[in-house]
Formats: sequence, C-alpha cells, structure tokens
Amino acid sequence: MASTLEERLYRSMKRIRRFEEVTAEIYPSDRIKSPIHLAIGQEQAAVAVCDLLEEGDWVGGSYRSHAMYLAKGGSMAEIMAEMYGKATGCCGGKGGSMHVISTAAGVIGSSAVVASQIPVAAGYALAARQAGRGRVVAVFLGDGATEEGCFYETLNFAALRRLPLLFVVENNGLAIHEPLAKRRAVPDGICRVAEALGVPSTRIADGGLHAIRDAAEAAVSALRAGTGPQLIEALVHRRRQHVGPDEDYDQGYRSRAEAEPWIESDPLPRLAARLAAEPRRRIDAEIEAEIAAAVRFAEDSPPPAPEGLFADVYA
Repeated sequence: MASTLEERLYRSMKRIRRFEEVTAEIYPSDRIKSPIHLAIGQEQAAVAVCDLLEEGDWVGGSYRSHAMYLAKGGSMAEIMAEMYGKATGCCGGKGGSMHVISTAAGVIGSSAVVASQIPVAAGYALAARQAGRGRVVAVFLGDGATEEGCFYETLNFAALRRLPLLFVVENNGLAIHEPLAKRRAVPDGICRVAEALGVPSTRIADGGLHAIRDAAEAAVSALRAGTGPQLIEALVHRRRQHVGPDEDYDQGYRSRAEAEPWIESDPLPRLAARLAAEPRRRIDAEIEAEIAAAVRFAEDSPPPAPEGLFADVYA
C-alpha cells in the first residue's frame, strides 16, 4: 500500500505531465497564442522541492516553469487561459507560457530572460530574512543560466547576507542546443563554483525524484534554521524541443539513444507502480477532469479588452 507521500508525489508529477501532454496536443491548432517550453521528462525537481515548501514560501523560475507553477499550487485553469491569451489568465493574457505568476500560491513569476529570475528571488529571500518568520525562497534555473553573471553575483550576495534561498539547477545538459561540454571547461563544476562562494551544494547525478527530495528536505531545513543559501543540481533530461511540442531527436544535436536511459528511469511509472490500483485510478480520473475543465475555461474565457492594453505595464 502506498504511503500518503507516494500518492502526493504521483499526483503532482502526473498532473504536470498530463497538463503538458495535452498542451502539446493543442498547440498545433494555434489556439495557444504563445511559444511553449515543456518540462516533460524533467518535472521531478519541481515536484520534489515544492512538496517540501509551505504556503508562505515563494518560488521563481525561467521560461520553462509550468512544472514549478503547478507543483507550488498555481491554478491550472488560469495558466491554460494565459497560454490562450485570455483575460482570465494568470497574467491577464499578456504573459503567455513564459511568464506565469500566482501570488496566492507563492509563485513570484517566471521570466523569458535567461537567469533574470535569480536576483529577483534573492530580493524575496532578503525580505523573508528581514521578516524573520522562517520563510524560504526556491529559484529554479537551467544549466545555461549558471553561465550568466547574475548567477555568480547572486550566489555571493546570498552567501554574504545568509539568505534563505535555495538554488535549484535543473541541468538537462543543454543551453537550447549547445551541450555542456562545449560551453564549460569543467562540465560537472556547477556545485564546485557554488561551494567556492560559500554555498553548500548537492549534485543528484541520476535525477532521482526521491534523491532530489531528500536533498531538498535537508536544504530547506537548513534554510529555515538561518544558515544561509543552499544549491541543488539535479541532472535531468528534456524530452521535447527546446521550444515547441515535439520530440527533436532527429535534429542532429542529440540522439534517441542518449534519451533511452532517462526514459527507462522515468520516475512517473515507478511512482505509479507503488500505488494500489484504486487510488491510482481515482487520481488519474481527477487529473483528467481538471485538465478538461481547464481547457473549457480557457476556450470559453474572453480575450483581454482593448482598453486594458496598458494596464499592469510598467516599462
């Protein structure tokens, strides 16, 4: 019999996977009005970390943030409506897939500008530290973002100010199409860079869901105790295009053979196997109903009114 934890992790991961699979199915119809960056195959970091966060904690992320948003409790209907460009979307239809936010769920927001979410998250972490309520902030970033200057600057600032900030590096080994080995002299050196700046770091080489959660549990506990920032680097695999709904193993920059070990070790079917049949069927049915309702909500919602074009625009 599966534990409550296993059911919770399965629900979160299956909910994200099916949401993105349905998004990929809808996308060619042009009903979705923004580019999409899917996390299919690499959802486990968001699921594991967000499972340990509380209502008053915050998360921030990149353009590939559906998983983070949903795992932290963001509304599925509102993110679907956002991708449809509707007024009921989480950004009023102006942000699209790459810019999602939910203040109610503790989602700071996501950004299409690589690494720009990192210093913003540090600002939230500084505010959390000054408030003194034991709140933490997790910022999700890809391996490409670790090559931007603000990553190093924010690591140093967070360590200097002992901020309750968890850096979660979802390392899928690619910056768009460029592999780590062509970008870094030391491809496995991300954790060492963080440690050199005084940030304790853990590397999860197999991308295992439970291993990431164990590391995150220790990191979040340390953050709440006020010991300063932590970094987790989780090696993961992105199954779909950098941007778009399809697989792209025929594009010449990676092969299907590289993906097979990751597909075979996919945490989702492993979680499913640990659940009894009845709760698994119930969870699956509830997820499918939620997705269908989200699509109906998005399709039935009105577009933004022309007179609201400049509302909430500050630059």
